[in-house]
Amino acid sequence: MTVAVVTGPSRGIGRATVLALAERGVTVVFWGRPSAALDETKKALEKLGAAFDGFECDFRDRSSVAAAAERTLAAHGPPDLVVNNAAVIHRAAVHEMKLEDWDEQIAVNLTGPFLVTAALLPAMLEAKRGRIVHVGSISSVVGTARSAAYNASKWGLVGFMKSLAEELVDTGVTTAALLPGSVDTEMLEGSGFAARMTAEEVAKSIVFLGLDAPAAHNGAVVEMFGT
Repeated sequence: MTVAVVTGPSRGIGRATVLALAERGVTVVFWGRPSAALDETKKALEKLGAAFDGFECDFRDRSSVAAAAERTLAAHGPPDLVVNNAAVIHRAAVHEMKLEDWDEQIAVNLTGPFLVTAALLPAMLEAKRGRIVHVGSISSVVGTARSAAYNASKWGLVGFMKSLAEELVDTGVTTAALLPGSVDTEMLEGSGFAARMTAEEVAKSIVFLGLDAPAAHNGAVVEMFGT
C-alpha cells in the first residue's frame, strides 16, 4: 500500500492533492492544525471512501513536527511520498512588514519543509525508497512587490531542494519542486494577479512528480505558468 504524507491539507492545493492521491488509492496521512476547513477535507475523503489518517502539527515548532513524524512512522511506516505544501503569506512593503510576519513566513514556508523532511528522511533512507515533493511558487524565481518574505521563503525552498537532491543521489529517495503560478485559491486574494490555473491542475502535477515521474527527475524544478 502506498502512503503519502501531505502538509497543509485544509484548502486549496493541499486539499486538492489529498483528494487526487486518494483517488489513486493512496493512503493519505495529513499534517495540519485543526480547523473547520480541515474538517471539510476529512468529509471529502470519507465521501470517496479513502484510507486516511491525520495528525496535528504546528510547522513552526520542531517538537510538534517530530511528534507527528513519530506517530506517522509508528502507524504507517516510512512514507512513499512526502508533499511539503503548507504555506502562509502576509503581504506588506518591506519597510512596513512586521518582524513577526516575516518570521512566520520563513518558519512555515522554509523551515517547516526542512523540519518535515529531516524528521521523515531517515526512515525513507533506511527503506531505500520514497519521493519528496516541495510545493514552491513561481515566486521562487521572480520578485513581487509586497511579498518579499514569501518570495524569499520560496526562493530558499528551491535552494534547499537542490541541495537535498545532491545528498539523495543513489539512495532510492528523490526530491523535486513544483512552482505554480497564479492559482485560484484564497492565497491569491490581494495579490493583484488573475488566476491562471486551478488547485486541481496543480494537484495533478504533484501526483505525477510523486507517483509517476521517472526517478531521473531528482532535483527537478517544474514551473507552471498557466494559460
